[in-house]
Amino acid sequence: MNLTNEQISRYSRHLILPEVGVVGQEKLREAKVLCIGSGGLGSPIILYLAAAGVGKLGIVDFDHVELSNLQRQIIHGEDWVGKSKNESAKSSVKALNSDIKITTYNERLTSQNAMEIIKDYDIVVDGTDNFSTRYLVNDATVLLKKPNVYGSIFRFEGQASVFFAEKGPCYRCLYPAPPPPGMVPSCAEGGVLGILPGIIGLIQSTEIIKLILNKGDSLIGRLLLFQAMPMKFRELRLKKDPDCPVCSKNATIKELIDYDEFCSVGRGEENVKETDISIEITTHELKKLIDEKLSFTLIDVREPHEYQICRIEGATLMPLATIANQMAGLDQTGEIITYCHAGMRSYKAAEFLKSMGFGKVRSLKGGIKSWSRDIDPSIPVY
Repeated sequence: MNLTNEQISRYSRHLILPEVGVVGQEKLREAKVLCIGSGGLGSPIILYLAAAGVGKLGIVDFDHVELSNLQRQIIHGEDWVGKSKNESAKSSVKALNSDIKITTYNERLTSQNAMEIIKDYDIVVDGTDNFSTRYLVNDATVLLKKPNVYGSIFRFEGQASVFFAEKGPCYRCLYPAPPPPGMVPSCAEGGVLGILPGIIGLIQSTEIIKLILNKGDSLIGRLLLFQAMPMKFRELRLKKDPDCPVCSKNATIKELIDYDEFCSVGRGEENVKETDISIEITTHELKKLIDEKLSFTLIDVREPHEYQICRIEGATLMPLATIANQMAGLDQTGEIITYCHAGMRSYKAAEFLKSMGFGKVRSLKGGIKSWSRDIDPSIPVY
């Protein structure tokens, strides 16, 4: 099917590139790419693939737009705060290029739906920010023999690669096992330079277009590392793991597993087991203690720069990394309540203090984020 006059005009700068031309542009038009996530990485990926004329885009995201997203998630705008990220992304794409066919999946990618969603696409691009979904995307793409264009970001650093078991290593060859829960802070806890996902997302977009055109040297077998502060790129060569449980000749993983269990998903606001509830306190329970002027010590285990943003009145700053050195000043017989941004670090602090002999220790479920939502909306959400 030939390009229309309008498409020839729109993609003229592609058409005069010998590496693309009319044939290449038609390949882009017929390509089907699935983007997992429409956040920091997904935003530039989706926009630039749509602008390039990738004809069929799928977007998997179950989240809603928050004001804090807009610092880096450029596909969304203020008018979409509180609304579906998928619908926001779809609206932006349609405004940019109405020719693009978009399918949205307003659900979390799981072991139950991943194979069905991914099977109809040529390429999958990973724009997620958690380990359980990364391993899920990897295993599903290996089993379905699809390329997985990977990227990740944290603070001022990012990395990108293409995992394609048919031609090179997969994500498990690089990272056989996830880090212990809580070892790697999320972007919500550690922060991220707003421009960074644009840089890594555009690298991912470039790799996708190269795969579609079958041009250039792919990042298959290479991990590209980027550091924003010194403005440096470096590269690591990757090899296929002969004992990889999913992509080797003797693979033991033949179907998708429980990835939350595999990654031992931490105890965030939505991931608390019943047996853990005994050392948690809800926002309303804490509010009652404050209102009744009962005696307890409130400890903020976040970092000093987070404490400067906002805090619960009466809290003492004691960052998680330093709590072991400061616990001598705490009353072992009195009640202690810890809190952080979303509940994970404070839970670890509470567990540590209990292991050191402090009997009455509880962690604020959901952290200061939930406190702002439930009790004191004057506290800014970050």
